Amino acid sequence: MFKSVKTGLGLACVLAVMAGCSSTDTDDSANQMVEQTPPPVVEDTTATETVVPLDNVVYFDFDQSLLKPSTRELLIKHADRMRGATTGTVRLEGHADELGTREYNLALGERRANAVRDFLVLQGVNAANLEVISYGEERPAVEGSSESARAMNRRVVIN
Repeated sequence: MFKSVKTGLGLACVLAVMAGCSSTDTDDSANQMVEQTPPPVVEDTTATETVVPLDNVVYFDFDQSLLKPSTRELLIKHADRMRGATTGTVRLEGHADELGTREYNLALGERRANAVRDFLVLQGVNAANLEVISYGEERPAVEGSSESARAMNRRVVIN
């Protein structure tokens, strides 16, 4: 009895395989393949205004804490933004190049940051919202002793 069941099952498997492999002349498998294409990407073309952040560094001449005329326009833009803010503190970080003693450069960085603070206050910014700190020569923006490196380190960063 098991022998006839085995034979019947074997014959059924052979027939199933043969039926699956048969094809007709009219059956073109290339036409039956469906390509899967992703849906088209629709881009939002509505115009949005890009906000460009203001430059936040004011540079100074060698051994100076006087604001350059070219930086006043930048500080006026910062003052306009700060007047609109009702909360928060803005830190003014004074820096110097490596020339001079550590103590002198700390004092120079503070004078530079105070010059920026005083200008912003004259433009209507609340002095209570401004914090002054001096790093002197301790945090250079650019390492090196060239004049171009030193010029990049004589600055106040507005944070």
